[in-house]
Amino acid sequence: MYDVSTRKRALALVAQGRSLNSVSRETGISRAAIRSWQGRLEPRPRVAPPPPGPPADQRAYAYLLGLYLGDGCISAHPRSGHYLRIACANSWPGLIDACEAAMRAISPTGCTYRVQAEGYVSVVGYSTYWPLFFPQHGPGKKHERHIALEPWQQAIVDAHPWEFIRGLIHSDGCRITNWTTRIVGGERKRYEYPRYFFTNLSADIIRLFTAALDQVGVEWKKANTRNISVARKASVALMDAHVGPKY
Repeated sequence: MYDVSTRKRALALVAQGRSLNSVSRETGISRAAIRSWQGRLEPRPRVAPPPPGPPADQRAYAYLLGLYLGDGCISAHPRSGHYLRIACANSWPGLIDACEAAMRAISPTGCTYRVQAEGYVSVVGYSTYWPLFFPQHGPGKKHERHIALEPWQQAIVDAHPWEFIRGLIHSDGCRITNWTTRIVGGERKRYEYPRYFFTNLSADIIRLFTAALDQVGVEWKKANTRNISVARKASVALMDAHVGPKY
């Protein structure tokens, strides 16, 4: 048995161009032993697998992209890889299930898990490739930096706009029932009507949302700089058919 320093010395002599015979004679170590050590002591550089192309399940990706832009973040593992986390309120168990299913469909590892926090659940997936799948990742808050889709992401959103809209509504939107009163036949009656709201501090994400609404023919208005309202009856009906309330 030889210690590490002895092995390294023998391998250093070989690295100088010396033959195994000469190194064996000088060190008294057999050629077979030296040959067996070659490539063992110095770790071979890791060759990362080639980066994946766009996710195969584009429908799931469009939905997960909407969730990520609203309530998602990516953080680096201390040694390697990254965690994708999507925060989902406890109030919407169906949303949590849908988020986990979409993340599992997209994750190269196919593994996800849930972390319970006060008032919400984080759906978490681990992969080396999350920053490639979500290049909007970066330091600081999303509304404090520029957010734009890569061409391949835009192509997926164009192909599946409703899934993208649904992800954004499920993260930072809601369906509510407004009411007002009107005089009917001389009597004041209560009148209720549904509407959708989307709220985000990022002007860039607001633009991505409204561009998708334009694509599918949904009329919208700005309630203010960070709130989008969909209240027209036909547009609400479209949203109900493809998005619906959280559950």
